[in-house]
Order: sequence, then C-alpha cells, then structure tokens
Amino acid sequence: MKLSNQTIKSVGENSTIKIPSYNREQTEIGIVHLGPGAFHRAHQAVYTEDAMNLSGGDWGICGVSLRSATARDVLAEQDNLYTLAILDKQINYQVIGAIKEVLVASEQTQQVMERLSAATTKLVTLTITEKGYCLDADGRLDLTHQDISRDLKNRSTPVSAIGYIVQALGQRHINNIAPFNVLSCDNVSGNGDKLRQAVIDYAMQFDEELAAWITVNVAFPNAMVDSITPKTEDYTVAAVSESIGAKDEWPIQREQFTQWVIEDNWTGPRPDWDKVGVIFTSDVDGFEKAKLRLLNCLHSTLAYAGSLAGFETVFEVTSDDAFYEFICKLAKDEVIGSFLPPKELDVEKYSNEIIERFLNPEIRHLLAQIAWDGSQKVQMRILPIIEDNLALGRSTKLLSLSLACWFEFICRALKEGREIVDPLAATFASMPELLNDDTNDVVDAFLSIESVFGESLKNNKQLKRQLASSLQTLRVGEVSNINSIVEKLC
Repeated sequence: MKLSNQTIKSVGENSTIKIPSYNREQTEIGIVHLGPGAFHRAHQAVYTEDAMNLSGGDWGICGVSLRSATARDVLAEQDNLYTLAILDKQINYQVIGAIKEVLVASEQTQQVMERLSAATTKLVTLTITEKGYCLDADGRLDLTHQDISRDLKNRSTPVSAIGYIVQALGQRHINNIAPFNVLSCDNVSGNGDKLRQAVIDYAMQFDEELAAWITVNVAFPNAMVDSITPKTEDYTVAAVSESIGAKDEWPIQREQFTQWVIEDNWTGPRPDWDKVGVIFTSDVDGFEKAKLRLLNCLHSTLAYAGSLAGFETVFEVTSDDAFYEFICKLAKDEVIGSFLPPKELDVEKYSNEIIERFLNPEIRHLLAQIAWDGSQKVQMRILPIIEDNLALGRSTKLLSLSLACWFEFICRALKEGREIVDPLAATFASMPELLNDDTNDVVDAFLSIESVFGESLKNNKQLKRQLASSLQTLRVGEVSNINSIVEKLC
C-alpha cells in the first residue's frame, strides 16, 4: 500500500500517527514556496500544516523547484503527501498534507508565473540557500551574475528566484492585484533586508515605478529558523514506511526542537503560525545573536575540543561528563551575559534546551562536519563574544580555550598531513610557524591572519597570553580530561 489520498485514512487508524484534520481537497493554495527541499518540508510546511489543523484557512503550498524535478516526480506519486519523523528518545510520525502541488520552474515556467501572479497567492517563501540571492560582497544584487544578467534580457522567462519574484510582482501591479509578502527562510543574517534589496535592485534596472511600488507595498520580514534535519537515507524510507503501514518514498526526519522567529512587520493575512509556536518579534537580530552565541559557539567548541579528544559525534562528546560540564560552564560563565537577549527569550532555558538537543541519540551530527570552514565560523560564533566580553571586563578564559582548540585542530592536521576543509587551507599550509612547538609563535601566526582577526584582537595582550596558555595546556595535558585543563586555566 502506497501513501496517497486513498490510503491516508487507513494510516490514520493508527492513533499514534497524526494525519491532516482539515479538508485537504477544499483547501486552496495561498503560499508559493521556492526551494521545496528537506528543511522546508520539515520546518515551514509543518508549521503551516499545524496552523491549518488548528484553524483551517486557504494556506496550501505550491512548491517550486527552480531546476530539479525530483521533488515533483516523487511526491506526485503519493499525492504530495509525505511523513515527518520526529527523532527523539521516542520517535513520532506525522503525515504532512500542506504541500498541494510541486512545479519545476525550468520545465513549467508559465504555470509557475500563473501561480505567483494569482490573487489567491498571499505569500511567497524561500529556502534557496545564500547563493540563490545572487548578491555581491556588499549585499547588493550582483548584476554580473550569470542568472541575473540572463533574466534581465529575458524577463518573462526567468531562471532566478529574484527574476520570478519581480516578474510576478510586476504582473500583479499591472493587473491591480495586491502584492504578496516575501519571506526568506534561509539561514542568512538579515535575510529579509537582503532579499528586499536584491528585488528592488533588479526592478530598478527596467522599471523605477515598479521598484517604488515594491518599496512601499511589499513586506520582506527578516526571519530566523532552527532545527536539525538529517538527510533521508534508504533506511529512513524503510523504517518510516513500516511504521505508518504504507510505502512513503520520500519521508523527512527532524529533531524534536524547532524554532521559527519572524519580524513582525507584516501586511495582510498570514496563517495562524503564532498559535503553533512561531514567534513574531521586533528583535530577530537578538534571536540570531542568541543562536550564534549559544548553539553555534558551543557546537564549534565541541567540534574542535571533541575531535582532539577522539570523539566522533556531538552526542558522544556531550554524553561525556567532563565535556558536558565544560560546555555548561562556558555557556553560563562567558556566553550568557555577553549580549542582551530579546524580551521574548528566556536565555537560560534556551541554553539548557540547546545542550539537551546535543544529547539526542537519534541525531548523528558529525564533529568533523561542524569543524569545516572554521576560519569563517569562528568569526561569527566565537570572536564577537570575546570582543564583547573584553569590552565589558568579563572573563574570556574558556572562550580562549575554545579558540585554542581550533588552533590545535589545524596544527595537528598540518603535522599529520590530513586534509583541512577550510577556505584558508592553503594559507595555513604556507605558515611554517604553525608547526612550531613555541605556542607564542603559533598564536602570533594565527592572529596575523587579517581576514579572520581584527586589529583589536591581534594586539590584545591579555587575549594573547590566554591563548598561548590554553594552547600549551592542551599540548601537555590530555584533552579527554577537559576538566583538568579548565581547572588549570581558571
């Protein structure tokens, strides 16, 4: 038996499996989503599903894949239904019906444009990754980008998300149809502001009046999203299909924790997301900072310290009592208090939730993967906390240890001839100082990398002393006994 409209009632006879409670056949499409990949199906589509289960409404989703036909072809065989498996100590299943159709833009350009231009479409959402915004280094639309250059010459048949959005808004303006709101769900800081700028830059190239109309009438809320969504594997398909009693060719899995924070500058209708856990706020930046400083800082710390100690996954290293105590102390003593949290966030509760997420045995999050691109990640996850704590006269001893673990992670890889997955891999390889035994030389070499460290950190004598001391303690001690290292440094 295959999962479909005809079999869903049979699936729902199992009381442990949640199925749509709204009338799916009569629900109209109100959302067009560009990029219906794993994260969208596990996150925004689920919030929309829950909102319709609670309140109804015409908020069905049309998923638009800009190029790949996989989502359309697989989901069409099961009436666009699929199963969400929530991975925790107990696994729960929910059949999601919010996605009503999937189109492939490269094959169905006219149908996509008709859906975007329809008066029934109230909202366009996106998960297209940062590269899909076609931005330059200054955060403006890159007019030399291949897709943008091509779309400006062929506006009625675009290939980029920006081209589709502007073309559809132009059609709505001409036809006197109210504009849709545009909501980025990508993990990009200030995503709404950046998307808005890209859309306006594009429209300005050929229609200043349209650009002005968009500026006044279209909302581009900033948003922050969070939930770990492991890749669907063959065993996922088999396990889910067996559990629901129907063949599901493309289920999705996600951790229990999920978060969606949206800037409250909305115009017009929206699903009852606020009733199913979405936070609407004026301080999305505060939530992003909390995520970077707690989730991401602790993640990177575990990645480097845990790898040095021989652990493989986040679950394994966090399950070690010494490392658990270390990251709890780091969060409590040096991260919380380094920033002003948004009023809607209980930061201590949030910190505890994050560490509990690390202890989920069903999520196999590899430390090696988190460790990739460290030269970029530490700039966002660790260095700003150090800078703020130094300015506030707060301790940076544990943060210095976190940074020293990254230093040692790179140094060991160089000494052992292992691949370093980092944009600065060639730079590291060209620095003989990183092979030195003198930790002061190593610290000076790292701090000299201008693209990572600014002048204030490079010349801070207190930080340099702490980094050299941390690195020396790491090298003479056993990293697996992280508590003894912390005691010596603190």
